[in-house]
Amino acid sequence: MKNVTHAKCVRCGAEYEAVPGLTTCTCGGMLDIQYDYGYIRTLVSRETLSGCRDYSMWRYRPFLPVEPDSPPTPLRVGWSPLYPAPRLAQVLGLKALYIKDDGQNPTSSLKDRASAMAVVKAREAGADTIACSSTGNAASSLAGNAAAAGLHTYIFVPARAPKGKVAQLMIFGATVITVDGSYEDTFELSKAAIDKWGWYNRNAAINPYLLEGKKTVTLEILEQLGWQVPDYIALSVGDGCTIAGAWKGLKDLYAAGLIDRLPRLISVQAEGCCPLNRAIQTGEPWSPMEENTLADSIAVGVPRNADKALMAIRESQGVAVNVSDGEILAAMRLLGRTCGVFGEPAGVTGTAGVKKALELGLIDPASTVVSVVTGNGLKDVANGIQAAGEPMLVRPDMDCLLSAFAQHSITP
Repeated sequence: MKNVTHAKCVRCGAEYEAVPGLTTCTCGGMLDIQYDYGYIRTLVSRETLSGCRDYSMWRYRPFLPVEPDSPPTPLRVGWSPLYPAPRLAQVLGLKALYIKDDGQNPTSSLKDRASAMAVVKAREAGADTIACSSTGNAASSLAGNAAAAGLHTYIFVPARAPKGKVAQLMIFGATVITVDGSYEDTFELSKAAIDKWGWYNRNAAINPYLLEGKKTVTLEILEQLGWQVPDYIALSVGDGCTIAGAWKGLKDLYAAGLIDRLPRLISVQAEGCCPLNRAIQTGEPWSPMEENTLADSIAVGVPRNADKALMAIRESQGVAVNVSDGEILAAMRLLGRTCGVFGEPAGVTGTAGVKKALELGLIDPASTVVSVVTGNGLKDVANGIQAAGEPMLVRPDMDCLLSAFAQHSITP
């Protein structure tokens, strides 16, 4: 990999050769993949990208830590749509808003970007089995991408994982272990099993390559915006891998000369589980919290990528905002009714945070903001119904229909 120089610990600075099976530093710190941006500049430019017809995350191979001869994954991951959202911007009182709908990836979440990277690196390592723990989306994305590539998967999920996501796992042929405990319990069991059987580790807070897959979401956003840098990019935050990856992608573009400034990040967590934002807001070290939110994908009380996530928020001079479950459900309705985008609770948490940040005066209404919807609402239909309500039920009779319309104040 001529574009990659080494891996470096974000905690102690130790350096490692960038081999496929990297995990964490001996000090326990996360590793970060380092690049030769001078070399990357010889491979990629705005012009080369405009002529590229590979509309997937692999259009950004010069920025990715994969061997030149490594084939891409079979499923098309990435290049999800970026929608202008003028109606929603008007409702919120914001100058300009864009919605990045990553729920249109193959297994309906942003996590496909990390799982596609895991599949490529597992094949480079000669592995035939990949494993991870997950609240749902990372699990289903791994199972789908691995199935397409002919690899076996062992998936550990907490018992609260939504049935839609578990159904995906079973359809994709994963060996699913439901753990009667918290996400932290689930993570620890998966770690012990991976150590025992030597499976390739897809846990994003352990494997530094997966963040490199996630960063492609911001590479796409900036290219889709014609390299015009927004003022803010809003993301829902759980274990910290997604926001850390988003920031890494932005810094890559800046280092390669494709953008001339960096946006600020909006880190959004649920009030019932916000250990990272609490650390930003108080200036204290992060500490564990209970996983008390319906947004299961970000219900991570012990974030495993805290160092990189906190670094990303602080380096970007970012905004940390927490939202209630009620505000998350309201954002599901608002996105659906103004943009036609159906996001799961964690998927719309970023948008809920944009609304809250405006109300609190944390961001200027004259700003241009991109909000990333990280997962599709069909993954969690129960909370979709809770957000939108049940439909009316009538007998096949016009009088009954008229009566129901009157009860609901509907005037066709």
